[in-house]
Order: sequence, then C-alpha cells, then structure tokens
Amino acid sequence: MLDKNTCERYTALLQEELVPALGCTEPIAIAFAAARAREVLGCMPQRLVVQCSGNIIKNVKGVIVPTTGNMKGIDTSAILGALAGDSEKKLEVLSGVTPKDIEKTKQLVAEKICQVELIRDVSNLYIIVWAIAGEHEALVEVQDSHTHITRIEKDHEVLYEDKPASAHTNSASGPEMDLESIFQFALQGDLTDLIPVLDRQIQCNTRIAEEGMKGTYGCGVGASIKENYGDSVRTMARAMPAAGSDARMGGCVLPVVINSGSGNQGMTVSLPVITYAKELGVSQETLYRALVLSNLTAIYIKSGIGKLSAFCGAVGAGCAAGAAITWLRGGDYDAVCRTIINTLANTSGIVCDGAKASCAAKIASAVDAALFAGDLALAGKAFGDGEGLVAEDADATVRNIMRLGRDGMKETDIEILHMMIGQ
Repeated sequence: MLDKNTCERYTALLQEELVPALGCTEPIAIAFAAARAREVLGCMPQRLVVQCSGNIIKNVKGVIVPTTGNMKGIDTSAILGALAGDSEKKLEVLSGVTPKDIEKTKQLVAEKICQVELIRDVSNLYIIVWAIAGEHEALVEVQDSHTHITRIEKDHEVLYEDKPASAHTNSASGPEMDLESIFQFALQGDLTDLIPVLDRQIQCNTRIAEEGMKGTYGCGVGASIKENYGDSVRTMARAMPAAGSDARMGGCVLPVVINSGSGNQGMTVSLPVITYAKELGVSQETLYRALVLSNLTAIYIKSGIGKLSAFCGAVGAGCAAGAAITWLRGGDYDAVCRTIINTLANTSGIVCDGAKASCAAKIASAVDAALFAGDLALAGKAFGDGEGLVAEDADATVRNIMRLGRDGMKETDIEILHMMIGQ
C-alpha cells in the first residue's frame, strides 16, 4: 500500500537529486568549494591548496572544465571557481564566467598558484580548499555530496560545521527504498510537485543530447552510433545519452539535470526513456511516470554504493532506464524486476576509470544491455538465484551490487587511481 510518508519522501528525494549542473560535477564541486572559500576570505587568494580524495582526482583528470574550451585539471577548476565562481549557484557555479576570466585563469595556472594534494582515508567524495592571501586564509570542506559543505573556517576559527551527508537521517535512500514502493509511487503517486522538475530534466537533457549529436565533441560516439546503425528507436535510445555525454565531457556549457550527483547518470536515466515514449506515442503523464520509475530506481541502486566508486554509474542508470522502458512497452512489475536482474547480471563488472570522453561509449553499452534485458524480461525470462551475483529477487540482487560497488571494489578503486596518476 502506498502511504503518504513514502510519497512525501520520494517527492522530496527527486526534488533534491534532480538539479541542473553545468559540466562534470567533480570539477564543478571543486569550483564551488573554491568560490565559497574566496567569498569567506573576502578577496581573490594569492594561493590555493586543494586536498581531495582519489575519486575526485580520478573524475577531474580527464574531463574538460566547462566554459574553458579545452582546459582540464583540479588547478583549473579551483582557480576559475575562486576567480569567477558564484557559490550561490551551486552546481552552476561557473555560469557567469567570461572570456576575460578564462585568460586570467590560464595565467594563474601557468604561475602555479594552486597546489593539489591527495588525501587518504576519507570518504570517496571529499574536497578541502584552502584560500590564502597574505596572513589570512579560509578553508571550505565538502563531503559526500557535491555541494554539501561540512566545515568553513577563517583564520583557523570555525564559522560553520555540519555532519557529512551520509550522517543525516532524513534521506529516502538505502534500506528505506525498495522496488515495490518505487513502482507503486511511479504509477500511482501524485506527481504535481514533480512536473517542473521532470520538465526541466526533459528539456535540458534533450537539448545537450541534440548538441552532442552534431558530432563535434570527443569521439562523437552518439553521432557515430546513428551513422553506423540508423535511427531506429532502439539505436537512438543508445545514441542520445551517449551524445549528451560527448558534449558534457567535451566542455559544452549547456546544463544537465543530474541523478545521484552525476550528469552522465542523469542523461542515461532520462534520454532513452524520452526516446521510447516519443516513439510509442504515450501521454505526457505516462512519460512523467516512466521518468519517476527510472530516476528512483537509479537512485536506489546507487544509494548503497555511494556517489563515487570504482563501479560505473552508467550501469545502474542504464538498468533503471531499461526497467522504465520495459514498463512503457507493456511490462508489469515482475517484468520490470526481471529487467533489473538481467541487466545487473550482465554489466555489473564495468569499472569507473574517471570522467572522460569514453564515458559516452560505456553509456551506450549500458543502455544496450538494459534493452536486451528488457527483451528477455518481456518474454518471461530472467537469470536465476545463485547465478553469479543474482539473488532470490531483484531487491536482493541490487543489494549484492551495492556490496560489490561499495566494498568489493575498494582495492580496484585504489589500483585504478594508481594507474591513472602513474604510480
């Protein structure tokens, strides 16, 4: 039975998670922290020190910082954020950057005013920015969520302190989520308060995918899929999110509505569903409900893994999109669950080796696997309990994947980082 509390929690969770971000969220998180540090300091810093977790380093190393054209790196993100960022805009912190700001950033990067340090034994999403000018300094600490500030200091005096996001108890994620309640809410819940959120996801993510389809970003994965395989609904369901990733990883300045802190995941959960809804000619309400099913399923899968890990987030997002497409194609709750099982049995070994152009190809592979999983599911077929990580039902299978991504891949994550930074 769908209760009022569940509806309120899921509505609040989607409103919190489905927010716009300009560019890859890890460079943006650094820019956000640096902008806030400059604001606390009260002037442009003469020096910056950025301390961050390995996963932040991994996800910033290979991606273009938005608005810069072709600049990459933690130092670029921090300097530009401090120079021209507006922390009030959160994940759109760099939306006011001008060409003059870019030129100044290039100069300051060349002058090496920013020092970067790996900090160990912290959460996977962890950033500290020190902004220093003369004898004064400011510190901003971000943990667990890309804009969740847990500490602010000025001249060693604590001005603000908060618990890490994982310590708050009002989240709808984790054990308070399950596939049955997600399915019931998606099909029966009052979506009135979510319509603006979902409309923004449809508009923003479609727009950047269309930009990416021009094939001028990265390897042009999305455009290449269409060129080589045609424009069927199945092909375009893979091509559109891949194209959006092409553009986003390539520094496109258009915003993306994210999921689980990730723009790539936000595009993967939405664009295949939008593509199928258009092809099938369903009502706008049906599209909204399919997007709710996809978004919440992705959040559920990711909730037990964490925002950043060695587990590729496109897997869970593609799985969620496939589940929603199965429902759009006439599948019931059991078919949706079979789709989730079949997808996770197939693609759960894809690793995250940072944000970069090849994310587009991983997205296409994840969506393709999910669509095939849906074909099997609609034929009444699913992999069985005990076959690898498949457990007695879909929720138990998801819990195994959570454990794999959270615990099993810790050492994998460390080795990936070592290889990426040449250790």
